[in-house]
Amino acid sequence: MILIADSGSTKTSWCLIENDHKLFFQTEGYNPFLVKTDYIISSLEKSLPPAVNKGEVHQIYFYGSGCIGDKVTIIRDALATWFINASIQVESDLLAAARALLGEKPGFAAILGTGTNSCLYNGKAITHNISSLGYILGDEGSGVYMGKKLLTDYMRGRLPKDLNEIFRKVYNLTQSEILDYIYKQPLPNRFCAGFTKFLAENLHHEYASALVKSSFYDFFKNMVSSYPHFSTYTFNCVGSIAFYFKEILTEVALEFNMKTGTIIQSPIEGLIKYHLEIKQEVSTT
Repeated sequence: MILIADSGSTKTSWCLIENDHKLFFQTEGYNPFLVKTDYIISSLEKSLPPAVNKGEVHQIYFYGSGCIGDKVTIIRDALATWFINASIQVESDLLAAARALLGEKPGFAAILGTGTNSCLYNGKAITHNISSLGYILGDEGSGVYMGKKLLTDYMRGRLPKDLNEIFRKVYNLTQSEILDYIYKQPLPNRFCAGFTKFLAENLHHEYASALVKSSFYDFFKNMVSSYPHFSTYTFNCVGSIAFYFKEILTEVALEFNMKTGTIIQSPIEGLIKYHLEIKQEVSTT
């Protein structure tokens, strides 16, 4: 059995592959900058479907947000606790995006979900990455970035009156409650990113569409346009924010003279294709 996972800060998409059978399921996200090994072990205990025979999984490919440097150990130790017979590879979610979008071809790949990331890829490895700096310092264009803008305008009384009334009725949150979620509760990035649903539901409103567009503009201005010869590449992207706001994203990309290529919500299907093709190549050589 092969187990492939793509983990963001909000959710993890999994696929268990046994011969020609595929089992898809989801758990919460496991960003090792935000959660520790014990937390992941406990979460997996509650979330893994009964059909996942932990002793029969022999290979795991785990791609995740925050899976860099010594943080990889947090994920690997958690998985090794459950899957005692598996060989485990832990890579970044950015490599997952590149492999899912481009396979073994070179190009530009990005992530626009709860967080943000981007890179140049040579068909095998990431060759250039401009750090997103995370949700406190950067993550322009992400769900967190948009959510923070919306919450700031709401608490400072800058929302248009009609949207302000809708927001108040939908969420019924006081300023003190919002600040408590952000500064005292765990995983404030998920909390902020959750408000992109409100933007999507009210995208017909000039305020909402303008906020989304300005967030994407900041992403291109501060990150994408910093890559050498960026406009010679096709813009390829994974993530729920890219997927649900695709029209606005395409519009902003064109403003930066960048043609849009592949935009997908999740890289999991592309990762399955990539690993099965690699396995096939190995078996025929």
